[in-house]
Amino acid sequence: MNKSELVSAVAETADLTKAQAGAAVDAVLEAITASLKSGDEVRLVGFGTFLVTKRAAGEARNPRTGETIKTKASLAPKFKAGAGLKSAVNG
Repeated sequence: MNKSELVSAVAETADLTKAQAGAAVDAVLEAITASLKSGDEVRLVGFGTFLVTKRAAGEARNPRTGETIKTKASLAPKFKAGAGLKSAVNG
């Protein structure tokens, strides 16, 4: 499912126009992004948790040349599925 399919599904489920559903989906994604940028977690009970983790600096290899390069420490967004989502997926 891509974003436009998600917007269509939200519009149908919530009885909204596609424009209203698109604005709602965009607002949710912007709120999650803003929260993660500020270092907070987003917990949606029964669905899952969005969080930011730290990646340590290290070494990687260029697969084409075999050259070793150093990677910088960085932050990475992650998602942990909640029990409700896991049970829905597993039937």
